[in-house]
Amino acid sequence: MNGLYILLIALVVVVLWVIVLFNGLVRLKNRVSEAWSDIDVQLKRRYDLIPNLMETVKGYMKHEEGVLTKVTEARNMAMSATGTEAKGKAENALSETLKNLFAVAENYPDLKASQNFLQLQDEISDTENKIQASRRFYNGNVRDFNTKIQVFPNNMIANTLGFKAFEFFEIDNEKERENVQVKF
Repeated sequence: MNGLYILLIALVVVVLWVIVLFNGLVRLKNRVSEAWSDIDVQLKRRYDLIPNLMETVKGYMKHEEGVLTKVTEARNMAMSATGTEAKGKAENALSETLKNLFAVAENYPDLKASQNFLQLQDEISDTENKIQASRRFYNGNVRDFNTKIQVFPNNMIANTLGFKAFEFFEIDNEKERENVQVKF
């Protein structure tokens, strides 16, 4: 009879452990989803600011159509990208083209003095900072979730319950370290 009680207690402990583990994984998964939503909000804000920036810049930079076209193309690619890796690459390309646009704008004193341009530049810069903060928050939550599903014995239960690792939202470190090249 004692053996049966011990077996029952062990079974109850295992069931409770699985329930606690499952609930913890769901909680972490929801945090990752929330963090991705934060990134998405900031990216949408940036997408909305870019057309205003382009309209402001067009009048001043008549000879820089190539730069303006690249920004528009990069924005469209970023908006249509799906999946964490593709979205990361497209966002990196968009950030790069915006840096080039701002570097080229340095050669137009009237544009640099335009209050509208300065305000848009500040808003985009602020949005870029918020995207970076959101990216760090997302990646931290992804790290926590991925660690939880990869450690033993959690990995056996997580795999059985269908939990999959999330991808990090990464930047291209090499491009971030390079100086912006401006060619005329």
